[in-house]
Amino acid sequence: MPIAVGLLVAMGVLPGDEIAGFTVLGELALDGAVARVPGSLPAAIAAAAAERGLICPVASGGEAAWGGDLEVLAPATLLTLVNHFKGTQVLSPPEPLLVEIPPQGPDLRDIKGQETAKRALEVAAAGGHNLLMNGPPGAGKSMLAARLPGVLPVMDAAETLDVSMIHSVAGLLADGGLTRQRPFRDPHHSTSAAAMVGGGPRAKPGEISLSHNGVLFLDELPEFPRAVLESLRQPLETGRVTVARANGHVTYPARFQLIAAMNPCRCGYVADPVLACGRQPRCVRDYQARISGPLLDRMDLHVEVPPVDPADLALPPPAEGSSEIAARVAQARDIQTVRYRDLDVHPAVRVNAQADGELLTQVASPDAPGAALLAEAAKAMRLSARGYHRVLRVARTLADMEASPGVHRIHVAEALSYRRIAVGI
Repeated sequence: MPIAVGLLVAMGVLPGDEIAGFTVLGELALDGAVARVPGSLPAAIAAAAAERGLICPVASGGEAAWGGDLEVLAPATLLTLVNHFKGTQVLSPPEPLLVEIPPQGPDLRDIKGQETAKRALEVAAAGGHNLLMNGPPGAGKSMLAARLPGVLPVMDAAETLDVSMIHSVAGLLADGGLTRQRPFRDPHHSTSAAAMVGGGPRAKPGEISLSHNGVLFLDELPEFPRAVLESLRQPLETGRVTVARANGHVTYPARFQLIAAMNPCRCGYVADPVLACGRQPRCVRDYQARISGPLLDRMDLHVEVPPVDPADLALPPPAEGSSEIAARVAQARDIQTVRYRDLDVHPAVRVNAQADGELLTQVASPDAPGAALLAEAAKAMRLSARGYHRVLRVARTLADMEASPGVHRIHVAEALSYRRIAVGI
Protein backbone atom coordinates (compact mmCIF):
# COMPACT_ATOMS: atom_id res chain seq x y z
CA MET A 1 0.00 0.00 0.00
CA PRO A 2 2.77 2.59 0.70
CA ILE A 3 4.10 1.99 -2.84
CA ALA A 4 0.64 2.43 -4.33
CA VAL A 5 0.07 5.65 -2.37
CA GLY A 6 3.47 6.95 -3.52
CA LEU A 7 2.59 6.24 -7.15
CA LEU A 8 -0.75 7.99 -6.78
CA VAL A 9 0.99 11.04 -5.34
CA ALA A 10 3.45 11.06 -8.27
CA MET A 11 0.52 10.82 -10.69
CA GLY A 12 -1.23 13.72 -9.00
CA VAL A 13 -4.20 11.64 -7.87
CA LEU A 14 -3.46 12.18 -4.16
CA PRO A 15 -2.21 15.46 -2.65
CA GLY A 16 1.46 15.08 -1.77
CA ASP A 17 1.48 17.81 0.87
CA GLU A 18 -1.25 16.05 2.88
CA ILE A 19 0.10 12.53 2.41
CA ALA A 20 3.50 13.76 3.66
CA GLY A 21 2.03 14.05 7.15
CA PHE A 22 1.06 10.38 7.33
CA THR A 23 2.79 7.05 7.91
CA VAL A 24 1.27 4.45 5.57
CA LEU A 25 0.89 0.81 6.58
CA GLY A 26 -0.89 -2.05 4.84
CA GLU A 27 -0.90 -4.57 2.01
CA LEU A 28 -2.82 -4.05 -1.19
CA ALA A 29 -4.82 -6.86 -2.77
CA LEU A 30 -5.37 -7.17 -6.52
CA ASP A 31 -8.95 -5.92 -6.15
CA GLY A 32 -7.83 -2.79 -4.31
CA ALA A 33 -8.74 -4.02 -0.82
CA VAL A 34 -6.35 -3.04 1.97
CA ALA A 35 -5.30 -6.19 3.85
CA ARG A 36 -4.37 -6.23 7.52
CA VAL A 37 -0.70 -6.41 8.52
CA PRO A 38 0.90 -6.98 11.92
CA GLY A 39 2.40 -4.15 13.95
CA SER A 40 -0.25 -1.44 13.57
CA LEU A 41 -0.22 -0.51 17.26
CA PRO A 42 3.54 0.14 17.59
CA ALA A 43 3.43 1.87 14.19
CA ALA A 44 0.72 4.19 15.51
CA ILE A 45 2.73 4.95 18.65
CA ALA A 46 5.81 5.73 16.55
CA ALA A 47 3.76 7.93 14.22
CA ALA A 48 2.31 9.84 17.17
CA ALA A 49 5.79 10.37 18.59
CA ALA A 50 6.85 11.83 15.22
CA GLU A 51 3.70 14.01 15.15
CA ARG A 52 2.38 12.25 12.08
CA GLY A 53 -0.89 10.57 11.23
CA LEU A 54 -1.36 6.91 10.29
CA ILE A 55 -3.04 5.30 7.30
CA CYS A 56 -3.70 1.62 8.04
CA PRO A 57 -6.13 -1.16 7.04
CA VAL A 58 -9.67 -0.95 8.39
CA ALA A 59 -9.12 -4.24 10.27
CA SER A 60 -6.26 -2.60 12.20
CA GLY A 61 -8.06 0.64 13.01
CA GLY A 62 -9.27 -0.54 16.41
CA GLU A 63 -5.74 -1.15 17.68
CA ALA A 64 -4.15 1.84 15.92
CA ALA A 65 -6.60 4.16 17.66
CA TRP A 66 -4.85 3.35 20.96
CA GLY A 67 -1.61 4.87 19.65
CA GLY A 68 -2.21 8.28 21.21
CA ASP A 69 -3.01 11.74 19.91
CA LEU A 70 -2.84 11.20 16.16
CA GLU A 71 -5.10 11.13 13.13
CA VAL A 72 -5.87 7.59 12.00
CA LEU A 73 -7.37 6.81 8.61
CA ALA A 74 -8.48 3.20 8.17
CA PRO A 75 -9.75 2.66 4.61
CA ALA A 76 -11.17 -0.65 3.47
CA THR A 77 -9.97 -0.11 -0.11
CA LEU A 78 -7.51 2.11 -1.93
CA LEU A 79 -10.43 3.78 -3.73
CA THR A 80 -11.91 4.72 -0.34
CA LEU A 81 -8.67 6.49 0.57
CA VAL A 82 -8.61 8.38 -2.74
CA ASN A 83 -12.23 9.47 -2.26
CA HIS A 84 -11.45 10.67 1.26
CA PHE A 85 -8.76 13.06 0.10
CA LYS A 86 -11.00 14.23 -2.77
CA GLY A 87 -13.74 14.94 -0.25
CA THR A 88 -16.37 12.66 -1.80
CA GLN A 89 -16.25 9.97 0.92
CA VAL A 90 -14.98 11.16 4.30
CA LEU A 91 -13.52 8.47 6.55
CA SER A 92 -14.59 8.50 10.19
CA PRO A 93 -11.79 8.01 12.74
CA PRO A 94 -11.79 4.45 14.12
CA GLU A 95 -12.78 3.88 17.73
CA PRO A 96 -10.30 2.23 20.15
CA LEU A 97 -11.35 -1.41 20.36
CA LEU A 98 -11.24 -3.26 23.69
CA VAL A 99 -12.08 -6.96 23.55
CA GLU A 100 -14.35 -8.07 26.36
CA ILE A 101 -12.77 -10.42 28.86
CA PRO A 102 -14.40 -13.84 28.44
CA PRO A 103 -16.12 -15.47 31.42
CA GLN A 104 -13.86 -17.00 34.03
CA GLY A 105 -12.50 -20.37 33.06
CA PRO A 106 -12.16 -23.51 35.18
CA ASP A 107 -12.66 -22.99 38.92
CA LEU A 108 -10.32 -24.13 41.67
CA ARG A 109 -13.39 -25.43 43.45
CA ASP A 110 -13.27 -28.34 40.97
CA ILE A 111 -10.06 -29.63 42.59
CA LYS A 112 -10.53 -31.73 45.69
CA GLY A 113 -7.63 -32.20 48.08
CA GLN A 114 -4.17 -30.87 47.15
CA GLU A 115 -4.37 -28.09 49.73
CA THR A 116 -0.60 -27.60 49.77
CA ALA A 117 -0.48 -27.21 46.00
CA LYS A 118 -3.42 -24.77 46.09
CA ARG A 119 -1.60 -22.71 48.69
CA ALA A 120 1.55 -22.63 46.57
CA LEU A 121 -0.49 -21.60 43.52
CA GLU A 122 -2.04 -18.73 45.49
CA VAL A 123 1.37 -17.57 46.68
CA ALA A 124 2.73 -17.73 43.14
CA ALA A 125 -0.21 -15.68 41.84
CA ALA A 126 0.08 -13.11 44.64
CA GLY A 127 3.76 -12.35 44.04
CA GLY A 128 4.29 -13.33 40.40
CA HIS A 129 6.62 -16.16 41.43
CA ASN A 130 7.81 -19.11 39.35
CA LEU A 131 6.34 -22.46 40.41
CA LEU A 132 7.38 -26.06 39.76
CA MET A 133 4.90 -28.85 40.56
CA ASN A 134 6.23 -32.39 40.83
CA GLY A 135 3.97 -35.40 41.12
CA PRO A 136 2.69 -38.60 39.53
CA PRO A 137 0.29 -38.66 36.57
CA GLY A 138 -3.28 -37.76 37.43
CA ALA A 139 -2.40 -35.85 40.59
CA GLY A 140 -3.89 -32.61 39.23
CA LYS A 141 -0.84 -30.58 38.19
CA SER A 142 -2.24 -29.52 34.83
CA MET A 143 -5.65 -28.82 36.36
CA LEU A 144 -4.07 -26.49 38.89
CA ALA A 145 -2.10 -24.62 36.25
CA ALA A 146 -5.17 -24.23 34.02
CA ARG A 147 -6.97 -22.47 36.86
CA LEU A 148 -4.22 -19.93 37.51
CA PRO A 149 -5.61 -17.33 35.02
CA GLY A 150 -8.84 -17.29 37.03
CA VAL A 151 -7.08 -15.93 40.12
CA LEU A 152 -4.75 -13.41 38.46
CA PRO A 153 -5.81 -9.73 38.39
CA VAL A 154 -6.42 -8.00 35.08
CA MET A 155 -3.65 -5.85 33.64
CA ASP A 156 -3.47 -2.12 34.18
CA ALA A 157 -3.26 0.33 31.26
CA ALA A 158 0.55 0.29 30.98
CA GLU A 159 0.73 -3.51 31.10
CA THR A 160 -2.05 -3.82 28.54
CA LEU A 161 -0.23 -1.53 26.13
CA ASP A 162 3.07 -3.44 26.52
CA VAL A 163 1.42 -6.81 25.90
CA SER A 164 -0.70 -5.52 23.02
CA MET A 165 2.31 -4.13 21.15
CA ILE A 166 4.02 -7.53 21.30
CA HIS A 167 0.90 -9.34 20.17
CA SER A 168 0.39 -6.75 17.42
CA VAL A 169 3.85 -7.46 16.02
CA ALA A 170 3.05 -11.17 16.14
CA GLY A 171 -0.33 -10.59 14.44
CA LEU A 172 -2.26 -12.10 17.34
CA LEU A 173 -4.58 -9.28 18.39
CA ALA A 174 -8.08 -10.68 18.10
CA ASP A 175 -10.13 -8.54 15.70
CA GLY A 176 -7.58 -5.76 16.12
CA GLY A 177 -8.64 -5.08 19.71
CA LEU A 178 -6.81 -4.91 23.01
CA THR A 179 -7.62 -7.03 26.06
CA ARG A 180 -6.79 -6.65 29.75
CA GLN A 181 -6.63 -10.39 30.35
CA ARG A 182 -3.14 -11.62 31.15
CA PRO A 183 -1.53 -13.92 28.56
CA PHE A 184 -1.45 -17.63 29.31
CA ARG A 185 0.76 -19.57 26.91
CA ASP A 186 1.14 -23.34 27.13
CA PRO A 187 3.36 -24.57 24.25
CA HIS A 188 3.77 -28.28 23.59
CA HIS A 189 7.01 -29.94 24.65
CA SER A 190 7.95 -30.39 20.98
CA THR A 191 8.38 -26.59 20.69
CA SER A 192 11.65 -25.51 19.09
CA ALA A 193 14.08 -23.00 20.56
CA ALA A 194 13.21 -20.47 17.83
CA ALA A 195 9.51 -20.75 18.63
CA MET A 196 10.20 -20.31 22.33
CA VAL A 197 12.68 -17.42 22.12
CA GLY A 198 11.58 -15.85 18.84
CA GLY A 199 13.01 -15.77 15.36
CA GLY A 200 12.20 -16.29 11.72
CA PRO A 201 13.07 -14.02 8.79
CA ARG A 202 11.48 -11.02 10.53
CA ALA A 203 12.51 -11.98 14.08
CA LYS A 204 9.01 -12.31 15.44
CA PRO A 205 8.47 -12.66 19.20
CA GLY A 206 8.44 -16.17 20.66
CA GLU A 207 6.42 -17.79 23.42
CA ILE A 208 8.38 -16.16 26.24
CA SER A 209 7.68 -12.67 24.86
CA LEU A 210 4.06 -13.52 24.12
CA SER A 211 3.84 -14.45 27.83
CA HIS A 212 5.07 -10.99 28.91
CA ASN A 213 3.12 -9.78 31.98
CA GLY A 214 1.43 -13.18 32.04
CA VAL A 215 2.09 -16.89 32.47
CA LEU A 216 4.18 -19.40 30.53
CA PHE A 217 3.08 -22.92 31.44
CA LEU A 218 5.38 -25.81 30.53
CA ASP A 219 3.75 -29.19 31.10
CA GLU A 220 5.97 -32.29 31.15
CA LEU A 221 8.99 -30.06 31.74
CA PRO A 222 11.73 -32.72 31.30
CA GLU A 223 10.32 -33.63 27.88
CA PHE A 224 11.28 -30.23 26.45
CA PRO A 225 14.59 -30.21 24.54
CA ARG A 226 17.53 -29.20 26.69
CA ALA A 227 18.34 -26.22 24.45
CA VAL A 228 14.77 -24.90 24.84
CA LEU A 229 14.91 -25.10 28.63
CA GLU A 230 18.32 -23.45 28.83
CA SER A 231 17.09 -20.60 26.64
CA LEU A 232 14.74 -19.61 29.48
CA ARG A 233 17.50 -18.89 31.98
CA GLN A 234 18.57 -15.43 30.83
CA PRO A 235 15.04 -14.04 30.24
CA LEU A 236 13.98 -15.24 33.68
CA GLU A 237 16.68 -13.03 35.18
CA THR A 238 16.66 -10.00 32.88
CA GLY A 239 13.03 -9.83 31.77
CA ARG A 240 13.96 -9.42 28.11
CA VAL A 241 15.27 -11.44 25.19
CA THR A 242 17.36 -10.36 22.20
CA VAL A 243 16.76 -12.18 18.93
CA ALA A 244 19.92 -11.93 16.83
CA ARG A 245 19.70 -12.54 13.11
CA ALA A 246 21.96 -11.70 10.17
CA ASN A 247 19.77 -8.75 9.19
CA GLY A 248 19.61 -7.22 12.68
CA HIS A 249 18.97 -7.58 16.39
CA VAL A 250 15.55 -7.18 18.00
CA THR A 251 14.98 -6.99 21.77
CA TYR A 252 11.56 -7.97 23.13
CA PRO A 253 10.34 -7.73 26.73
CA ALA A 254 9.92 -11.12 28.38
CA ARG A 255 8.96 -10.61 32.01
CA PHE A 256 6.83 -13.71 32.47
CA GLN A 257 5.80 -16.02 35.28
CA LEU A 258 6.99 -19.57 34.69
CA ILE A 259 4.70 -22.37 35.86
CA ALA A 260 5.98 -25.89 35.20
CA ALA A 261 4.80 -29.42 35.91
CA MET A 262 6.68 -32.70 35.78
CA ASN A 263 6.52 -36.32 36.77
CA PRO A 264 9.16 -37.56 39.22
CA CYS A 265 10.46 -40.08 36.66
CA ARG A 266 9.64 -41.45 33.22
CA CYS A 267 7.07 -43.94 34.46
CA GLY A 268 5.76 -41.40 36.96
CA TYR A 269 5.10 -43.87 39.76
CA VAL A 270 8.35 -43.91 41.68
CA ALA A 271 6.60 -43.97 45.07
CA ASP A 272 4.13 -46.69 44.10
CA PRO A 273 5.49 -50.20 44.79
CA VAL A 274 3.01 -51.74 42.35
CA LEU A 275 3.13 -49.36 39.38
CA ALA A 276 6.78 -48.28 39.55
CA CYS A 277 9.10 -49.58 36.86
CA GLY A 278 12.11 -51.80 37.62
CA ARG A 279 14.72 -49.14 36.83
CA GLN A 280 14.57 -47.28 40.15
CA PRO A 281 16.37 -45.27 41.38
CA ARG A 282 18.25 -44.76 38.12
CA CYS A 283 15.00 -43.84 36.35
CA VAL A 284 14.53 -40.87 38.71
CA ARG A 285 18.10 -39.65 38.39
CA ASP A 286 18.16 -39.87 34.60
CA TYR A 287 14.79 -38.21 34.17
CA GLN A 288 15.36 -35.30 36.53
CA ALA A 289 18.87 -34.76 35.20
CA ARG A 290 17.27 -33.40 32.03
CA ILE A 291 16.60 -30.18 33.98
CA SER A 292 19.73 -28.25 34.87
CA GLY A 293 20.45 -27.04 38.36
CA PRO A 294 20.58 -23.36 37.32
CA LEU A 295 17.06 -23.59 35.88
CA LEU A 296 15.73 -25.31 39.00
CA ASP A 297 17.38 -22.62 41.10
CA ARG A 298 15.29 -20.01 39.28
CA MET A 299 12.04 -21.61 40.46
CA ASP A 300 10.77 -19.74 43.54
CA LEU A 301 8.36 -22.44 44.65
CA HIS A 302 8.87 -26.19 44.49
CA VAL A 303 5.83 -28.16 45.55
CA GLU A 304 5.15 -31.88 45.69
CA VAL A 305 1.73 -32.88 44.33
CA PRO A 306 0.91 -36.34 45.74
CA PRO A 307 -1.72 -38.70 44.33
CA VAL A 308 -5.27 -37.77 45.26
CA ASP A 309 -6.81 -39.94 47.95
CA PRO A 310 -9.91 -41.65 46.50
CA ALA A 311 -11.74 -40.71 49.68
CA ASP A 312 -11.21 -37.03 48.86
CA LEU A 313 -12.94 -37.45 45.50
CA ALA A 314 -16.17 -38.43 47.26
CA LEU A 315 -16.17 -35.28 49.39
CA PRO A 316 -18.29 -32.23 48.48
CA PRO A 317 -16.58 -29.37 46.65
CA PRO A 318 -14.36 -27.16 48.82
CA ALA A 319 -15.80 -23.96 50.25
CA GLU A 320 -13.28 -21.72 48.52
CA GLY A 321 -13.08 -21.35 44.78
CA SER A 322 -11.26 -19.14 42.32
CA SER A 323 -13.25 -16.01 43.17
CA GLU A 324 -12.33 -16.10 46.87
CA ILE A 325 -8.67 -16.77 46.14
CA ALA A 326 -8.62 -14.10 43.42
CA ALA A 327 -9.86 -11.53 45.95
CA ARG A 328 -6.94 -12.30 48.29
CA VAL A 329 -4.49 -12.24 45.40
CA ALA A 330 -5.82 -8.84 44.31
CA GLN A 331 -5.36 -7.45 47.83
CA ALA A 332 -1.76 -8.65 47.96
CA ARG A 333 -1.08 -7.21 44.50
CA ASP A 334 -2.58 -3.88 45.54
CA ILE A 335 -0.18 -3.72 48.50
CA GLN A 336 2.76 -4.33 46.17
CA THR A 337 1.54 -1.76 43.66
CA VAL A 338 1.32 0.93 46.32
CA ARG A 339 4.69 -0.03 47.81
CA TYR A 340 6.71 0.15 44.61
CA ARG A 341 4.86 3.23 43.40
CA ASP A 342 5.62 5.07 46.65
CA LEU A 343 9.26 4.00 46.50
CA ASP A 344 9.47 5.54 43.02
CA VAL A 345 11.38 2.59 41.59
CA HIS A 346 11.74 1.53 37.99
CA PRO A 347 8.24 1.16 36.50
CA ALA A 348 8.97 -2.45 35.51
CA VAL A 349 8.83 -3.50 39.19
CA ARG A 350 5.21 -4.26 39.97
CA VAL A 351 5.37 -7.46 42.04
CA ASN A 352 7.72 -8.94 44.62
CA ALA A 353 9.17 -11.45 42.16
CA GLN A 354 10.71 -8.53 40.24
CA ALA A 355 12.39 -6.84 43.23
CA ASP A 356 16.17 -7.14 43.29
CA GLY A 357 19.32 -5.67 44.76
CA GLU A 358 18.98 -2.84 47.25
CA LEU A 359 15.24 -2.67 46.63
CA LEU A 360 14.81 -6.27 47.79
CA THR A 361 16.89 -5.58 50.90
CA GLN A 362 14.79 -2.53 51.63
CA VAL A 363 11.38 -4.18 51.35
CA ALA A 364 12.02 -7.81 52.37
CA SER A 365 14.62 -7.81 55.16
CA PRO A 366 13.19 -10.08 57.89
CA ASP A 367 13.18 -9.41 61.61
CA ALA A 368 15.95 -10.81 63.84
CA PRO A 369 14.37 -14.28 64.38
CA GLY A 370 13.59 -14.55 60.67
CA ALA A 371 17.10 -13.47 59.67
CA ALA A 372 18.62 -16.02 62.03
CA LEU A 373 16.45 -18.79 60.61
CA LEU A 374 17.29 -17.81 57.03
CA ALA A 375 21.03 -17.72 57.75
CA GLU A 376 20.94 -21.14 59.39
CA ALA A 377 18.77 -22.67 56.64
CA ALA A 378 20.88 -21.15 53.85
CA LYS A 379 23.92 -22.95 55.22
CA ALA A 380 22.14 -26.25 55.92
CA MET A 381 20.29 -26.29 52.56
CA ARG A 382 23.33 -24.96 50.65
CA LEU A 383 21.29 -22.17 49.09
CA SER A 384 22.89 -20.18 46.31
CA ALA A 385 22.79 -16.39 46.40
CA ARG A 386 19.94 -16.57 43.89
CA GLY A 387 18.06 -19.06 46.04
CA TYR A 388 18.60 -16.89 49.11
CA HIS A 389 17.09 -13.88 47.40
CA ARG A 390 14.17 -15.86 46.05
CA VAL A 391 13.34 -17.01 49.58
CA LEU A 392 13.23 -13.34 50.59
CA ARG A 393 10.87 -12.50 47.72
CA VAL A 394 8.48 -15.32 48.61
CA ALA A 395 8.61 -14.37 52.29
CA ARG A 396 7.70 -10.78 51.36
CA THR A 397 4.72 -12.07 49.41
CA LEU A 398 3.58 -14.24 52.30
CA ALA A 399 3.73 -11.19 54.56
CA ASP A 400 1.72 -9.17 52.03
CA MET A 401 -0.95 -11.88 51.94
CA GLU A 402 -1.39 -11.25 55.68
CA ALA A 403 -1.10 -7.47 55.26
CA SER A 404 1.95 -7.58 57.52
CA PRO A 405 4.25 -4.54 57.25
CA GLY A 406 7.32 -6.63 58.08
CA VAL A 407 8.69 -10.06 57.21
CA HIS A 408 8.72 -12.37 60.22
CA ARG A 409 10.10 -15.80 61.07
CA ILE A 410 6.87 -17.60 60.11
CA HIS A 411 7.01 -16.11 56.63
CA VAL A 412 10.65 -17.11 56.18
CA ALA A 413 9.87 -20.63 57.42
CA GLU A 414 7.09 -21.15 54.89
CA ALA A 415 9.17 -19.68 52.08
CA LEU A 416 12.00 -22.09 52.94
CA SER A 417 9.60 -25.02 52.83
CA TYR A 418 9.10 -24.34 49.11
CA ARG A 419 12.81 -24.49 48.26
CA ARG A 420 13.22 -28.25 48.68
CA ILE A 421 11.79 -30.63 46.10
CA ALA A 422 11.29 -34.33 46.79
CA VAL A 423 13.18 -36.42 44.26
CA GLY A 424 11.53 -39.67 45.19
CA ILE A 425 14.73 -41.61 45.90
